[in-house]
Amino acid sequence: MNLSEFDQSCLEGKEGPAAASAMRVIVRLAETMEATELLDVTSAHIDSCLYHGPAVLDFAKWLEDQGAKVKIPTTLNVSSLDLIHPDLYRGDKDWGTQARLLMDCYVRMGCKPTWTCAPYQLEERPKFGEQVAWAESNAIVFANSVLGARTHRYGDFIDICAAICGRAPAAGLHLDQNRRGDILFRVDGLNDSLMDRDVFYPVLGHLLGKHAGNGIPVIQGLPEGVSEDRLKALGAAAASSGSVGMFHAVGSTPEAPTTEEAFLGLDPTGVIDVTPEKILSARNELSTVSTSRIGAVSLGTPHYSVQEIKKLFELFGSQSVDSGVNFYVSTGRDVLTEASLRGFVKPLEDAGVIGVELEVVPRKVAAEITKRTKIITMSMGSGSDCDAQYLFANDVLGTHRGHYPRHSKVYRNLLREYEKIQKERITAFREFKKDTEDRKFNDPKLTIEIEDKEFKKFMKAI
Repeated sequence: MNLSEFDQSCLEGKEGPAAASAMRVIVRLAETMEATELLDVTSAHIDSCLYHGPAVLDFAKWLEDQGAKVKIPTTLNVSSLDLIHPDLYRGDKDWGTQARLLMDCYVRMGCKPTWTCAPYQLEERPKFGEQVAWAESNAIVFANSVLGARTHRYGDFIDICAAICGRAPAAGLHLDQNRRGDILFRVDGLNDSLMDRDVFYPVLGHLLGKHAGNGIPVIQGLPEGVSEDRLKALGAAAASSGSVGMFHAVGSTPEAPTTEEAFLGLDPTGVIDVTPEKILSARNELSTVSTSRIGAVSLGTPHYSVQEIKKLFELFGSQSVDSGVNFYVSTGRDVLTEASLRGFVKPLEDAGVIGVELEVVPRKVAAEITKRTKIITMSMGSGSDCDAQYLFANDVLGTHRGHYPRHSKVYRNLLREYEKIQKERITAFREFKKDTEDRKFNDPKLTIEIEDKEFKKFMKAI
């Protein structure tokens, strides 16, 4: 591989041990992808912050213990916990504790605590042609397809390593030649009213993913200018039923103004007609309902946008959720704050909205939201006019190195005590090593002896 001076500097440890470890992972990945070099990425989105078991926490701690800090703007995916509604957590207590430790670990490494699977809904998002390193399947397919940014399908551990180095393999969906369409899906015989329904797009995406696998489908025949929310649903479903990292919707996505341009002038490897019968079959595959009674409704996978919350607000009107139904909407913090300011959240209080977390929302804005709603507001850097305050225990106790956010308040410096303990640990193990080398473990106080006659029997037996 042709490594840059910076790449080589990382590998040699000149940028610190964490950068060396991360770069070794990125270079090894590049070799398996047959890349000849690495390229700069301007942002990262981390999926590794979602707790799946001890390995994910061990890896994050391993990097943090080496002093890891992200080099580029880095957002965080959803976690295993809802910090806004901690009382709703129904999982194992120890699992929840480990999940929180993982979340805190990534924040200390400099990642933004966005906790959303839809980073493209944030104010700052990649521009057309921008090289990024994103994990989370729906975010990947949206970045490539709808924004025209460039990221390969990165997974856990690779994501944070790319964020630490700011580098990724020059391969896969980062390159022009790997972004052309494979299979042509011709939407045929579907009426306009069906294609103007939100529910149509995840069903179409499910159909695409099953047939496209890890290829790049090109959809011909959709209305021009399909909305981002509908393209989001389409891409997320295709990434779930298949391994789609990118699609082209002719007339709607930036790299497919025409069918010919979507295929870069080449012929498709196959053609599939999307008929009413296939759409009906795909819809039926997504439904396993065996009774007409609904117990719960869950919306926002991927996370709901402001426009989707607005539409839900309009659909509810003066109605409320049936007492026998649990109704959930998942969204990111930034979207929830904006939806609250626009007046969409307050009317849903009677439907069971419990609290709004206001993290680093301007103090005056947080105060006005608190005045205008019965919802419990919790402040983290948003002033004292909210109903409650919270801080991370790591900040309160002062247990980590490096930067402390402005909104944190440190009450104790336990890191100093931990460092003293660590020095004692190191000293103890060095003494143990020396005693081992000096053969000091034959002391009768430390060993178990054997009578001579028993030892003779032992020797004879062997």
